[in-house]
Amino acid sequence: MVHSMRKIAKVSVALTLSLSLLTGCSSGNESSENKEGNASDTSPMTLTFFGADSNANWNKMQDDVGKEITKQTGITLDAEFAVSDPAQRLALIAASGDYPDLISPKGDLDKLVDAGAMLDLTDLIDQHAPNIKKLFGDQIKRLRYSNDDPSIYVIPTYSAIDGVNFVAGAGFELQHRAVQEAGYPQIKTLQDYENVIRSYLEKHPTDENGNKNIGMTLNADDWHIQITVTNPAAETTGKSGDGEYYIDPETHEATYHFRTEGEKEYFQWLNHMYNTGLLDQESFIQKNDQYLAKVASGRVIGLIDADWGYSDGEKALKAAGKNDQTYGHYSVMLSDQYKDNRYQSTGFMAGWGVGITESAEDPVRAIKFLDFLASEEGQILNYWGIEGKQYTMEDGKRVVPADVQHRIINDNIAFTRESGVGLYTNIGGHYGDGAKDSTDNYYTKNFPEQIIENYTDVEKETLQAYDATTWMDLFPNEKDFPVKPWGAVWNISVPSDDEINIIANKVKDITWKQIPLAVMAKPEEFDAIWNDYQQKLVDADVEKMEQGFTKYVQDRVKLWNE
Repeated sequence: MVHSMRKIAKVSVALTLSLSLLTGCSSGNESSENKEGNASDTSPMTLTFFGADSNANWNKMQDDVGKEITKQTGITLDAEFAVSDPAQRLALIAASGDYPDLISPKGDLDKLVDAGAMLDLTDLIDQHAPNIKKLFGDQIKRLRYSNDDPSIYVIPTYSAIDGVNFVAGAGFELQHRAVQEAGYPQIKTLQDYENVIRSYLEKHPTDENGNKNIGMTLNADDWHIQITVTNPAAETTGKSGDGEYYIDPETHEATYHFRTEGEKEYFQWLNHMYNTGLLDQESFIQKNDQYLAKVASGRVIGLIDADWGYSDGEKALKAAGKNDQTYGHYSVMLSDQYKDNRYQSTGFMAGWGVGITESAEDPVRAIKFLDFLASEEGQILNYWGIEGKQYTMEDGKRVVPADVQHRIINDNIAFTRESGVGLYTNIGGHYGDGAKDSTDNYYTKNFPEQIIENYTDVEKETLQAYDATTWMDLFPNEKDFPVKPWGAVWNISVPSDDEINIIANKVKDITWKQIPLAVMAKPEEFDAIWNDYQQKLVDADVEKMEQGFTKYVQDRVKLWNE
């Protein structure tokens, strides 16, 4: 029934679009041409937009980059960004039938597709988006929704084309001052990491104001629990980032990663850290803003997070001149028997991105807006800003002036809001780190020389002590591993009417309850709680969920690689 409704909606939208185009072709007046969205149309137009990510720095396109995008396209976005639960908000949007012109639903695209909300962009791209076609090239087949439905519903914006990993923004984090005081020891295992935290707290139990220093804190507020609490169990036991699953590289079979070897021992280590006072006792009750406030206080010695998860707190430290209290990234594993493949290449993943809904009054103008963002000019604008203001050209190379670089490092929040640099990355398709434009300049600033320019003096000192120039030097290189043929399974959409979604929600609820209980338990109670957790998963049909999801992984491999 859902599939039939989707087909009807797509046919209806296609007919509407065709009639619109025919009307534009048969009329010579300006308004008809504008409705068609001709290439020279930069008349003022507002497009509504919803993004499933929060965006605290959004300035309603009144930043430098936003104003230039509007100047080049005529488009201004009336944008709404998710504040709390994006899945709930997207479910309401899907059910309402009243959609924004553009939408970025992340992992909930299936809800909108099932509701008939999304336009198939295939013909729009072919007829009106030369930059998008050029950007994706032969990878455009990966934009197809599924084997059964080859429609293109979103322009991928969360994954980049032709990118390489130059930036290590995850792993286990330690304050530079703690590592320095420990004499820059080897930091490869959980025990190494723990030793640095313990030794620092023994010498410095409080900060200069008498406030208690915190060995390590976690962010378990809603979905953040996956980033700082549960995903590291897989990563420290040699399983690359595939969300809630481990994928067998040979058979492509999916296993709920909490049921795999080594993970019990990881959570047992967290239990040990909690019971010895090295793990913040508020880790499982604090909210995200409280977590960030603790980071900003400078009292937290260790984190287990992605840099984007704690960056606002770290930026406050930099603005206050407390660079020694910011963090370096370390390749930490459960033990030396495991190899770190956190940065194993996914190849181009497609998946999450921005689509045009059937409510859009002018889909051609909308796709041309997205096409501008995907153009060389649009990408340079987003990544670098305005020439003469955020960067200059010297001997044919883009260079960030020293005063601008100082603000990027030490006053980043205000700089981003004013300049808009980087704010539009997840709205348009883009090349990744290491890709070069037609002038032989890198598209992004994430190339080794510029990455080093972004480091503080304290970071450079720490890296030099480890005979490294960037944090990525401390991690195994992506070239040491094969490219994953399924990309990353966290961006595989499962149809909303599939039973495994119901099971997935059940096991998620069990995990989000049982893992904190296990970590906060008395050591002698851990085994019983863990065994109870594993049985609860089986009782909730986790094996059926694994078998069902395996099919989607294997379908993805077939869709992308045949």
